[in-house]
Order: sequence, then C-alpha cells, then structure tokens
Amino acid sequence: MSTYDPHHHDLFHAFVDQGLERWLARLPEQLAAGLDRKRHGDLPGWQRAVEKLPVLPAERRVRLDTDRVEVDLELSGADRARCENLLRQLMPWRKGPFSLGGIEIDTEWRSDWKWQRIAPHLQDLRGRRVLDVGGGSGYHGWRMAGAGAAFVLVIDPSPRFFFQFQAVRHFVGDADGGRTHFLPVGIEALPERLETFDTVFSMGVLYHRRSPLDHLHQLREALRPGGELVLETLVVEGDAERVLVPGERYASMPNVYFLPSSKALAHWLERCGFENVRVVDESDTSLEEQRSTDWMRFQSLADFLDPDDRRLTLEGHPAPRRAVLIAQRRQ
Repeated sequence: MSTYDPHHHDLFHAFVDQGLERWLARLPEQLAAGLDRKRHGDLPGWQRAVEKLPVLPAERRVRLDTDRVEVDLELSGADRARCENLLRQLMPWRKGPFSLGGIEIDTEWRSDWKWQRIAPHLQDLRGRRVLDVGGGSGYHGWRMAGAGAAFVLVIDPSPRFFFQFQAVRHFVGDADGGRTHFLPVGIEALPERLETFDTVFSMGVLYHRRSPLDHLHQLREALRPGGELVLETLVVEGDAERVLVPGERYASMPNVYFLPSSKALAHWLERCGFENVRVVDESDTSLEEQRSTDWMRFQSLADFLDPDDRRLTLEGHPAPRRAVLIAQRRQ
C-alpha cells in the first residue's frame, strides 16, 4: 500500500459512486507507485508537514468560486504561525492563489487569470464529471468544484503537488461535499477507452509530450461521446502548417517538444476525433501572470526571457504565448 492513507478511502468510495470499478482495481498499485518514497527524497518530509497541521475549528467559511481559493476560519497566533511554517515546507507553490486561515499563498502563477479567460466559454459544469490532467496543486480542480461539478479528479504525477492538495484539503474539510480528489499519476494510468468524463481539462501539458497526437487521443478516450475538451498550451503565431520544435531548451525548460500555431492545433484536434473546435483565447504570458514570489523563490519567467528583447526567450525563440481551445469529442 502507499505511504499515505488518509483520504484514500474517500477516493475509493468516489470511484465506486462514479461507476469507475474498472479503474478501481488499479488504485492501490497506482497510489503506492505515485507515493513511493524512492521517487523523491523529500517525500517523507512533505508527508510529515501535512500530518502535523493542527486540528482546525469546525466553523469555517469556504469559497471555491472566488479568485483565491479561500478558507476563512479563526486561528490562534500560534496555530497560524505553525500552519504557515508547515505550508512553506511544501514550497515551491506554483498554481494558486490560496487564502487559508489568513495565510496568503501568493503562487508563481496567477492561475485565477487563466480561469477567468476560460470560464466564460465552458459548458455549465454543474453536475458534470470532470478530469483535470496535470492539475498541479489542484487550484483549478477546486475552482471546478466551485462551479458545481459533481465529481472532480485531478491527476498529476508530482508527489509534491499531491501533498499541497492534501494540505488545502485539510483547510477545506468536507465543505465541497467530498467532490474533489487527487490521484498522483499521469494520464497513462487511465484505463483504455474509459469514455466517462463530461469535461476534460489539459492545461500546460501538451508541449511536454513527445507525442502530442497520442496525448490528444488519450484525452479523447477519457471523454464520453459528445464530452468537452479544454486544451491550454503554448503556441506560436502562424498558419495551419506552423509548428516550432525547439532545441535542447525553450525558456530554459528542457522538456518542451512541439509548439504549434493555434490553427495547426485546431487541425490536430480534428484529426484526432474532435469537432466544433474553436480558439477561445490566445495571449502572450505577462511578467505579472508568472513570476517569483515569497512562496516560489526560484527563477521565473522574467529570468527566462532575453533581457534586451522581452519578445524572445533566452534561446531566441518567440516568448511564451498560450492559447485555449475548446472542442467536443465526436459522437
């Protein structure tokens, strides 16, 4: 079994309730592999940080429908200091922001800005089963629950993000009705032809995939026929045949493989079994949206751009530009 047991039973029950029995049998093995202490030397420390969070007052106000995932509760000065110290042991915090018992977690990404760009274009999430692929700390997953989703599953292979999610869960408690879950796996862990989710999000993942068309097929297989895909990724400007294949690095990232134009990406989606494909947003990433903070003290976007020409990366490629495409799985 895995190194971390709290909340696992909630995940198992949720899978039963959602008719995911075919996946259920794999969960113990997937949890054990995802939380194997051999994967990351810091994993035991992250686990201890979550386990040491103090018992919190039952009375709290939780807001999952505001820019900051917000939990308003009364903490003593000592408990607030203890909580902040433990939450800082999970740094860096990349996706947010969060406000937990008066502790403001200013994350590297203003993920609320991305949500603001996406939310107006979504089919109503109320009552839907939602999958968030590569969801990081789970910020967007909480926002999906706040928008009324009946079941939200965040998947991300990073054990740090798993424990960040569990730390936020400690503050949220059961205020979401137990609708939001995290599994520390990649999309490869999904059973083939699952065809279950009403909405699937893949945000900030595609450019990390060596085979982007395979990723699009995996996303399609997770969706029920007619289900909605929300795809957000790095793009370049150009026509339907424009695709940038960077060298060893792009904006100092070593694992970036394909940056298509939004028109090329729309064509890929159609080839992979999607219809009603539309680009709902395309914009350059600003230094205000992605930056170093007191909760993410490493280098960030400003350090990865040409200091003499912010339109270029250090390697001379076009600076980060991101697009959001929405499509439906063909019936």
